[in-house]
Amino acid sequence: MTRIAVAIDKRIRADRREFQLSIQFESDADVTVMYGPSGAGKTLTLQAIAGLLRPDSGHIALNERTLFDSAKSIDVPARKRDIGFVFQEYALFPHLTVLQNVAFGRRRGWWNRNAIDEEVRAIVARMHLERFGDAFPLELSGGQQQRVALARALACKPHLLLLDEPFSALDTELRGQLRTELIQAARDAAIPMLVITHDSDDVAAFGGKLVNVENGRVIPPNIGATHFQTT
Repeated sequence: MTRIAVAIDKRIRADRREFQLSIQFESDADVTVMYGPSGAGKTLTLQAIAGLLRPDSGHIALNERTLFDSAKSIDVPARKRDIGFVFQEYALFPHLTVLQNVAFGRRRGWWNRNAIDEEVRAIVARMHLERFGDAFPLELSGGQQQRVALARALACKPHLLLLDEPFSALDTELRGQLRTELIQAARDAAIPMLVITHDSDDVAAFGGKLVNVENGRVIPPNIGATHFQTT
């Protein structure tokens, strides 16, 4: 069982505007869904957990390992946090093939773009991409690119998988299909997920623990316009 504990504060200033992120939650669920409107601070929270954004204060722990603690001057680099991240824009390398993109997720130190082993091929096959192993990202559909991004994140065998609006660019039918595939792939790999969404269908399908975010804060289930049952 994986446990994530987050209690962070971060003030963001941009274009004469100021946003205060003050997030606190804990979860040991297989799936944790961070739900809320655009601009609520969900992506900033994932970036902080992944080590891509340094909070002003607070702490982040994954299981018994401290990833960030401002009081103790601990800030584990992103590459050493053992966390997978599927970005909203997928962030695939356009000059690498599908197999090379997925293999990159497994690299440790120096990486040979031609070193494709059977485990990489198995992950690609699990995402139904075996026919596209030598294709480049721009030759793929949006759904196929999403599968590649997920395969690359799973390839590094992370202790936690972060997904930022993974289905936002897809139509309703494809969203449902890939949502099911994502849940099954994560279960097969025994990797817990923290998923961002503002879609109520995602919340209902994923189940798990719900973290409701508005205006940079986690709000109780009885506050706000729309809420869902948590488990």
